[in-house]
Order: sequence, then structure tokens, then C-alpha cells
Amino acid sequence: MKVGCFALVDPFSLVEHQLERIAGLGFKYADVTDNHPGGLLGREFGFTGALSLDSNPADVKAMFDAHGLTITSVCAHANLLDASSPAVYSTVEILKAVRLAAAMGVSDVITTEGDPKTDWGHNLTDAERVFITAEKLYEPVRLAQTLGVRILLEPHGILTDSIDGMQAILDKLGNPDNLGVNMDTGNSWLGGADPVEMAKAFKDLIWHIHWKDLPAEWEAQRGTVYGCGFGPVALGEGVIDIAGVYEVLKDGNAEYTTLEVGGDDNMLKSYDYLKALGAELKRIN
Repeated sequence: MKVGCFALVDPFSLVEHQLERIAGLGFKYADVTDNHPGGLLGREFGFTGALSLDSNPADVKAMFDAHGLTITSVCAHANLLDASSPAVYSTVEILKAVRLAAAMGVSDVITTEGDPKTDWGHNLTDAERVFITAEKLYEPVRLAQTLGVRILLEPHGILTDSIDGMQAILDKLGNPDNLGVNMDTGNSWLGGADPVEMAKAFKDLIWHIHWKDLPAEWEAQRGTVYGCGFGPVALGEGVIDIAGVYEVLKDGNAEYTTLEVGGDDNMLKSYDYLKALGAELKRIN
């Protein structure tokens, strides 16, 4: 199990700077984190870490290669529960993420249903949520299967933050071989699930992991907030049973994992914590 870093270590700075910082911390693996379709004014003027999904895939890969970094996944965290709109990151963007990943030889695209921003989205029934999420993911999953890419659902919404909700989406999509789960230790806990139990439930489908720990004062938000970008404490210093999740998944399918931890010191402490558990060590069969 290899441990990498998310490419948002310095918000409001260019991707090239993010990668330089990640390599400088000693990491060898990183993901394509923040992204967008088309062009973005902020990138032209140097104050965003977002990457265009319409970039030449060879240029993106070369950017990571220049810093000795292997791309482990392309993140395509969507808002699938609000009404479709050109202004909402949804099916079109996930399709572009799949094509970008395939062209770079990256196996996994990570997405989720997200947290709706409108009353319409919040007033859906669970059955409607499952149907809408599956409908908006159907073509991306089909394209991904054609191109040899996996779509991984991340706990990051009212459905995916529960075992039953995650399973309902998988079932609605027919459980194809290229559909799996990106385990997120922090998001699953924050949404109200037990991360260890979620890891057990989807062990055979978990192909990638986002590691984050959260402090005790976040307990009051459980079940009302569905996901966070990074954990503000080092792994092992919060309330989440990181060691328990690792124990479940250490002999699973996840070759690559990503630290989503704020602060250089916390990031390096977290790496050392996972390494002490056995990550980054060669598996002896």
C-alpha cells in the first residue's frame, strides 16, 4: 500500500507549485485533485491550483513526471443531486475526467454525488437520490469500462456516507466490474458511518483510500456535514480509528492511497503513522 499526497497542499497556487511542494516533502505519488472543464481565468493569473480537464494529457503527465510523481487517480467530485446545468460539475466533467485518466494510463477516477446546494436537491427522497445519481453516472461508467478505467465512488454525500446508500447506487448501476469505492476515513465518519465497518462492507471494491483524521470537536457535526477537503490533525491524533481501517484494508486491492491532511508537519506525521502500521512496505506473499 503506497502513500501519496493530495495536490492542494498550498491553496491558491498553481498546480506546478503544488507538485513541487509535494515532491519536496518526499512523496512519490499524487492525484489530480482540483480541476475544471475548459479554461479558467484564475489559472491564467496564477492563483488557483485547478487543472483543466481539457488539457493535453501528455502535458499533464509530463508535469507530474518532471517532479518524479506518479499520478494515482483523477478526482471528479461532482454535484449530482442538483438539477443539471452547464454551471454544475456533473456528468460532462466526469466523462472528461475518464478520458483524461485513460489517456494518461491512470486507472481510477474518483467521484461522488456530493451535497446539493439548492432546495430542490435537498428535498429529494432517498429513492430519487439513488436514481438521479445512477442516471448521471451511467454513461461515465460505461465509457470508463470501454477505456479500461475504474469509477470509484467516495463517501462524500448523504447517500455515499452510509453503507446502505453506497450499496444502493452500486446496485442501481448493476455492479459492473469497473465500479468500485474510494474509501475516505474522514468523510465516512463525518457523515455518520463507522469507517471500520464501511471498510469491511466494501473491502473487495475499495481500490483507493483517502486518509484523514478529525478532531473530537467535530463530533457535533456528524450526520449533518457530508465530507471535508482535508483533516486538520495528523492521523492518529483525532477520533477516527485509522489503525482499524488499515487493518481491514492492508491486504485488500488498494495499491495507492492519498493523505488529505492539512499542514506539512501533520502530513509528515501522518505518513510516519501509516508507515508504522505497515504501509509502504513490500508485501511478502
